[in-house]
Amino acid sequence: MALAKRIILFLLVNMAVLSTVSALLYFFNIRPYISQYGLDYQSLAIFCLIWGMAGAFISLLISRFMAKWMMGVQIIDPETRDPSMRALVQLIYSLAKKAGLPAMPEVGIYDSPEVNAFATGPSKSRSLVAVSSGLLNKMNPDELEAVLGHEITHVANGDMVTMTLLQGVINAFVMFFARVVAFAISRALGRRDDESAESTSPFLYQMTVFGLEIVFMILGSIVVASFSRYREFRADAGGARLAGPQKMIQALQALKRTVEIQDPSHEQQAFQALKISSQSSFMKLFSSHPPLDDRIARLKEKYS
Repeated sequence: MALAKRIILFLLVNMAVLSTVSALLYFFNIRPYISQYGLDYQSLAIFCLIWGMAGAFISLLISRFMAKWMMGVQIIDPETRDPSMRALVQLIYSLAKKAGLPAMPEVGIYDSPEVNAFATGPSKSRSLVAVSSGLLNKMNPDELEAVLGHEITHVANGDMVTMTLLQGVINAFVMFFARVVAFAISRALGRRDDESAESTSPFLYQMTVFGLEIVFMILGSIVVASFSRYREFRADAGGARLAGPQKMIQALQALKRTVEIQDPSHEQQAFQALKISSQSSFMKLFSSHPPLDDRIARLKEKYS
């Protein structure tokens, strides 16, 4: 069932991206960027910017829907009669008001033993804060308040939009430089007697683009991961302001004790960077979260 959801969502998102990109390319009258005279850098730059930003922003626009569908997030009715759920909603609303959000976020819960929470949404006025059942079961009220303060800070800082912009720009640069370098390489290798751009081998060009995009995307992911780690430190500081420094430190220490509890059914890559904690240790340069020890040490240093 989970695999079927991923396939359907993948197809729907790609259909939306293709439709949007096709409409934008038509609107801006973007012509082929390779001609017999060489590369049209202006057309190539616009082409790459549209392709790079379109996918990122469409993913952002449907992020709440994706979370509900892929993570199984159940939205809590603010008027619920369940005392524990009502208390959770009121706590998040209180933190949101303290953080100055223009509108209250949707509040949701998803069934998972993983002790985690995340925030997503296309804007400060249309956000979602979701917590796992594992977090509610294993954290005390003070720790829960700090975790939620961390997530509300992500919303207040506009981190979802900023990460989307950054990823879109990285995508555009990757596409642009891959095509420029690939054109130069394929033209040099495919040149025979004539010096025209038509001597470029289409197959060699496309294969080189594909290989270079992988290399450049790996390099670009270092930039994205670096900013992601920076925003986690900022969100920790925001959680400390909203809930109190000691509560935030206690929450991170609690996460450290439970970080090994993972739920394979909720390991969608699209949401790993949104969660408050990640166990990923695939080289520090590529990690979306700083080590919990570093986060705890920074808060202790700041508030000691």
